[in-house]
Amino acid sequence: MKPFNFKDKKVLVRVDFNVPLSETHEITDDTRIRMSLPTIMQILNGGGAVILMSHLGRPLKEKLWPDGSPDKKQFTLRHVVAHLQSLTGHRVHFAEDCVGSVAETAAEHLQMGEILLLENTRFHAGEEKGDPKLAEQMAKLGDIYINDAFGSAHRAHASTAIIAQFFSEDKRGFGILMEQEVKNGLHVLHHAEKPVMAILGGAKVSDKIALIQNLMARTDTIAIGGAMAFTFLKAQGGLIGNSLVEDDKLDLAREILAQAEATNTKLLLPVDAIMATAFSADAEHKVSPANEIPAGWMGLDIGPQTIRIFAEAIAQSKTLIWNGPMGVFEMEPYAGGTLAVARAIAAQTQAGAYSLVGGGDSVAAATQSGVAKDISFISTGGGALLELLEGKELPGVAAIEERR
Repeated sequence: MKPFNFKDKKVLVRVDFNVPLSETHEITDDTRIRMSLPTIMQILNGGGAVILMSHLGRPLKEKLWPDGSPDKKQFTLRHVVAHLQSLTGHRVHFAEDCVGSVAETAAEHLQMGEILLLENTRFHAGEEKGDPKLAEQMAKLGDIYINDAFGSAHRAHASTAIIAQFFSEDKRGFGILMEQEVKNGLHVLHHAEKPVMAILGGAKVSDKIALIQNLMARTDTIAIGGAMAFTFLKAQGGLIGNSLVEDDKLDLAREILAQAEATNTKLLLPVDAIMATAFSADAEHKVSPANEIPAGWMGLDIGPQTIRIFAEAIAQSKTLIWNGPMGVFEMEPYAGGTLAVARAIAAQTQAGAYSLVGGGDSVAAATQSGVAKDISFISTGGGALLELLEGKELPGVAAIEERR
């Protein structure tokens, strides 16, 4: 974070407060809010005032009223105000819009040492379209612009990237969280101590193609779990029953397997699985060889033998990257593989390895298993972390660094 002089300055900070809410709009996981606190407090302690902007959900895509307007009761950031005030110990004001006279008046009346939270940026269609006029309106609100929203850094949205052009180089910068996220992501890409292991899960190979291919040249071992493993197993001729599979990606899976062999990268696939008769926690389930799942059954987690193989490989690694669950983590009978991986990574980290964990389910598993504190770095970014590890340029990062 640049050594800004925040005294008597109103600092516009893009944060990622896209937190999960219960049906009664209670925050169920405040990790992203807590991770933004170091930047917020540094500004306040430096004698400045903080104006926060964020998105929450996808209000123009997820749920619209018949007239086409967003459900502002569900997606308002007002739900965050009380919790943010309790975390910071500073007064938090709320503006019913993120631009226009309402926001400008609220920003004008904001006192040093106070926080102003603006309404959901995605209530405006121009946010996701990267509208420069919307970005210019946002820029009017602050003297300095700080981007601390790594979770949105891969989007060229008005508030995450386009807005930066309306601030001179000495009036824009990264927040503490953004700096840590990028620093740790680049560490595993360019300065990782070998052996390096990546543990990848999730539903689709198609979501992780670029990541697998980029990591192939940088890792010694890649372990693949989750539903995406069944596409590889079928590509090898295995029987996978009713397990989730991407039939149009079988040739790609074979190419990845061949690439792993050519680069001498050890690619670990499940040897056994917890299979069930239905996608349900109450369904009959039992252990099966991962490539011998009969019709009418589906694989929903890695099995005990696979857990041992993955754990042994983790125990031999000096750098660990984990993204994606090993099974249907949200259902207790199929959470064992994901939780076991979390514990194995934590144990190896405590033994001296470096670990980077990212992705909602992976982070949740680390938290649920009580080992989050033992991980080297837990990323708040899902798609942003993937794109960083894929070697792509992140618009939210490039906009701050761009020289004019």
